[in-house]
Amino acid sequence: MHPSSLHVAIIMDGNGRWAMARALPRTVGHRAGMEAVRRVVDAAPELEIGALTLFAFSSNNWQRPADQVEGLMDIFRAYFEQDLPLFLERGIRVNVMGRRDRLPAGLRSAIDEAELATAGGSRLHLRIALDYSGREALLRAARRARSAYEISPETFAFLLAEVSHSGSMVPDIDLLIRTGGEQRLSDVLLWESAYAELVFTPNLWPDFHAADLQAAIEEYHHRERRFGQVHEVAIV
Repeated sequence: MHPSSLHVAIIMDGNGRWAMARALPRTVGHRAGMEAVRRVVDAAPELEIGALTLFAFSSNNWQRPADQVEGLMDIFRAYFEQDLPLFLERGIRVNVMGRRDRLPAGLRSAIDEAELATAGGSRLHLRIALDYSGREALLRAARRARSAYEISPETFAFLLAEVSHSGSMVPDIDLLIRTGGEQRLSDVLLWESAYAELVFTPNLWPDFHAADLQAAIEEYHHRERRFGQVHEVAIV
């Protein structure tokens, strides 16, 4: 990842509400949301995004009705299988964050194939969070670190990336976008978002386009990031 490029994360919210507003099954909303994923992934490199993290399925989402969960798993599997040629063509490296043991075998195989095939991609690092919990990831990393007398933030970040299947460490999140009008983190990337700029949009995820991503990045560039410091103002 180039030092000047951004790490952008998106909480993709609103697929179900988008479908319900049209009297359609929720799975139709999720399929429409996958088209939004494709639009954003396609636009990201041109917007100087080096790492793009998409929050797709929370560990708490297993509590949804079984038919909805099964439909989502089928959509995820189809995405990795169908878009693999595009990942390779565009130099996109794919990693899936979160637990693997509860995912269907077919989806795990599709993930493994996509990660292995795209390992050399350098134009965009695409990270998709599936069965992911920020709190659980922190706890698992802490358990691995418990025997250390002293541990640095860098070492802990490495352990966190390891337990989350991140593939490799990436810089902290610069900009976190949440669609759908809600204004909360929902257990997403708690360590990596410590100093992220937050942008909330009322757009439901299937209605999110490249222009919306560009607008969020423009807003980000107008903000002053101090990281706890105080910038002196010259008095003339």
